[in-house]
Amino acid sequence: MKRVLAIDQGTTATKTYTLDADGKFTFCNSVEHRQIYPQQGWVEHDPETLLQNVKDSIKLQPDIDAIGMDNQGETVIAWDSETGVPVYNAIVWQDQRTTDFIEELKSKGAEDITLKKAGLPLDPYFSASKLRWILKNAPEAEKLLAAKRLRLGTSETFFIYRLTGEYATDVTTASRTSLMNLKTCRWDPELCGIFQVPIEILPEIRPTTAYFGSLKSKAKDIPLTASVVDQQAALMGHGCFEAGQIKVTFGTGVFALANVGEIIQSDHFSGILSTVAWQFADRNPIYAIDAGVYNAGSAINWAKNLGLFNDFADIDHFENSAAVSRGLVFVPALSGLACPFWDRSAAGLWLGMSLETTKADLCQAVLEGIALRTAQLLDAIAGLTGKQKRLSVDGGLINNSYFCQFLANVTQCEILVPATPDITTYGTGRFALIGSGLVAQPSELPEAEEPKTIISPHQDLTHLKQRFDEAIMRSRNWR
Repeated sequence: MKRVLAIDQGTTATKTYTLDADGKFTFCNSVEHRQIYPQQGWVEHDPETLLQNVKDSIKLQPDIDAIGMDNQGETVIAWDSETGVPVYNAIVWQDQRTTDFIEELKSKGAEDITLKKAGLPLDPYFSASKLRWILKNAPEAEKLLAAKRLRLGTSETFFIYRLTGEYATDVTTASRTSLMNLKTCRWDPELCGIFQVPIEILPEIRPTTAYFGSLKSKAKDIPLTASVVDQQAALMGHGCFEAGQIKVTFGTGVFALANVGEIIQSDHFSGILSTVAWQFADRNPIYAIDAGVYNAGSAINWAKNLGLFNDFADIDHFENSAAVSRGLVFVPALSGLACPFWDRSAAGLWLGMSLETTKADLCQAVLEGIALRTAQLLDAIAGLTGKQKRLSVDGGLINNSYFCQFLANVTQCEILVPATPDITTYGTGRFALIGSGLVAQPSELPEAEEPKTIISPHQDLTHLKQRFDEAIMRSRNWR
């Protein structure tokens, strides 16, 4: 049986599954890695630990024909081309250290250019300003740049280089940097100039399904045939092959992504991002629109660490009616507000607390706040995709019954919970099958299982969005 290994190198862990050409999807391994917080607003990972976790995962599965790997998206690493040694820790997509530089660029009007060419607003979230920070602040980077030995890119570029010797990224990941021109799918000199990143040291941009080199595992050469951003992998995993189809992932944050076909779609007034969904070899790229929330699972874990609940089962059901209907609202802006506001000055807050407010009430409000922010994303996207009636979801929060039912009620969408256990890695496996030639095109992929659960709205709570909008406005311009 022909089989590929799908690697999900995520924000908190590296997970692997195998996917057979007949559709059998099998869990292999998962290993967590340390989160490093040098100071407030900074988030880092140890690149060598991430790489070793990827290597170990591959060694555990020698009987494979190809490998696909998805990545964190906007996390960046720089290293020495001769030794392969990183010059600094990986700077993670959540990191905010470049906020001042971003504000400086905004004051000069640079956002008009990044929106027009890259499809992205100015925000520390995206890779370019973090790449510049390494160039300006890591002493070894300047020396290596002068010696023409500096390699610089998103995290998967480092993994590919160390695993196969190839210096390459894929078009989806490049589209998250603010350095790639969406129309040409090439590095853009003007964008690189804005962020002071030398264009000549950036990796080659390849299609999502392409040859990224081979690596040896137990004397066998195994090709790496797909590289992709995790959210685009989830879009493929959900089977969103047609324009207008959308998925929402509830992980560390909320990530809504919609396939819009071969033509770039944008609505910058609504805070929607334009990006690349994927590109198959020798085909035109397929574009997507993207909307996100910085804090979802991270907000839940934060509440748990505060001692508001002990076990996730404690917040699966609540006796009282919706907290927001009782005047208690939580805005999950712990890292600021992403789409459609793109406001890092916003702060997380509860509104409406009284002497009667309980821990359970606060937790209920946190779950509702994430769902209400998701509703804002869908409202923003609707202008380009139309109103959604069904919503494919994945991520840790979909295991919470209260959250899923409230989400259905406030969006008036059927919530489709997939039967496949890890839809992101499943999508990565699908890309690897296509890239390896084991499957020719998406229409020939094995059918995914029917949704495990379909949650229908039980009542119409859309009127609660107005109350939440008021709370959002109070959270802004606080920091």
